[in-house]
Amino acid sequence: MDFDLPPDLAEYLRILDRFIEAEIRPLEEADDNIRFFDHRREHARTDWDKGGLPRPEWEALLSEARRRADAAGHYRFALPRELGGRAGGNLAMAVIREHFAARGLGLHNDLQNEHSIVGNTVGAMLMWAYGTPEQKQDWLEDLVTGQRHFGFGITEPAHGSDATHMETRAVRDGDDWIITGEKTWNTGVHTASHDLIFARTGGKAGDGGGITAFLVPIDAPGFRIETYLWTFNMPTDHAHVTLSDVRVPHAAVFGGEGRGLQVVQHFFNENRIRQAASSLGAAQYCINEAIAYARERKPFGKPLASNQAIQFPLVELQTQCEMLRTLIHKTAWLMDRDGAFSVSDKVSMCNYWGNRLCCEAADRAMQVHGGLGYSRHKPFEHIYRHHRRYRITEGAEEIQMRRVAGYLFGFMSQRAPKGVEE
Repeated sequence: MDFDLPPDLAEYLRILDRFIEAEIRPLEEADDNIRFFDHRREHARTDWDKGGLPRPEWEALLSEARRRADAAGHYRFALPRELGGRAGGNLAMAVIREHFAARGLGLHNDLQNEHSIVGNTVGAMLMWAYGTPEQKQDWLEDLVTGQRHFGFGITEPAHGSDATHMETRAVRDGDDWIITGEKTWNTGVHTASHDLIFARTGGKAGDGGGITAFLVPIDAPGFRIETYLWTFNMPTDHAHVTLSDVRVPHAAVFGGEGRGLQVVQHFFNENRIRQAASSLGAAQYCINEAIAYARERKPFGKPLASNQAIQFPLVELQTQCEMLRTLIHKTAWLMDRDGAFSVSDKVSMCNYWGNRLCCEAADRAMQVHGGLGYSRHKPFEHIYRHHRRYRITEGAEEIQMRRVAGYLFGFMSQRAPKGVEE
């Protein structure tokens, strides 16, 4: 049994660090771009007069960082070799995500909008796995390079995490489909050309089958962006949209009629293990910063680090980090060996505990730093506000715990959903 990272992966982390220092950090510090990461970050990123949307110059900076990463051969790391990637597996992506987050805030990796110089390109992966030949021809290159993207219209106002009780409906009308309904927390539609809308086309509420995904043009008649929901961590690109008799051709069906939910589930576990790794890395960053500050800060004539009230909470957090890191690495390794659905229980364990741990570590770092930690001159409030979202999105921690219980007590089986190939 060997717990060392594979030598090629350890070397790749060093290559990425050198690339960040040579290409990304100079871009971050040029032309006052640091305003997007220092105490001004929320204001610099947010266009308060346009619904709280991200400022175009902020998104342009992220785009330039991705362009440089793609030119250097890093951005497509997780993509298949046929798409110019390296087929990076789950263990590699988890280790990279943790490594990046442990570096702190920066242009190399900003999870507020899922940006990273090593891309988590879910749209391209979905298109590669489930798109028709015509859809692949139209979409793949743009999705891979980031020139175009589609939103994800899954969540509904009345049902939240329960995607099987979907009230949005699509009815066949000759060669077309007519879609009616509404979606919320519909991320990224402000710059998307299409929205991937999930609608019930058969079956009844609660059925996993009978839900179909449609690539719907944002400018289609009857498609309306009602508002952008302001959040704990601004800016926002989370829209509430309505669809009133939106007509799309049958060619807009994505992944096959009645198989929409299975298509989405294909990459849930991969996203969740990467999210857990990011939360772990951010937690480790907060702990490291708190330790360093406690050693140098000397109120009442002695370092904070000499006080057990400072030591013990950080000891507990560091212990949890060490245990979680081992479980994440083991889980990701098993996913690479046996398939993404082989360890769904462990993925959920990693996800809900990692997200909770990050919030606790950020809160403790604030406390150790005192008033400075509460200010925006330190990154802890930003980390807390962002990672607090992960305790709700992509399956709330209660949903993750319920999944673990389902496997533990035999109510669920660890296999891919019907129609999903591993």
